[in-house]
Amino acid sequence: GVGAARAGNLTFMVGGVEQEFDAAKELLTCMGSNVFYCGEVGTGQAAKICNNMLLAISMIGTAEAMNLGIRL
Repeated sequence: GVGAARAGNLTFMVGGVEQEFDAAKELLTCMGSNVFYCGEVGTGQAAKICNNMLLAISMIGTAEAMNLGIRL
């Protein structure tokens, strides 16, 4: 989010050629505190999608529990 970006606490999940990742890692650590190499091209994006899906499922569960609690 914006707050993490301003604080330099972003997380990067990176896919691609490992030597290119190593070259870019120093720059990425200026913007984020967590930089992970995920493997070949596309794996970083896949990891991000999985992370977003898990967050969405958690938020839906929280909202449903709150709705149930209010109705009961």
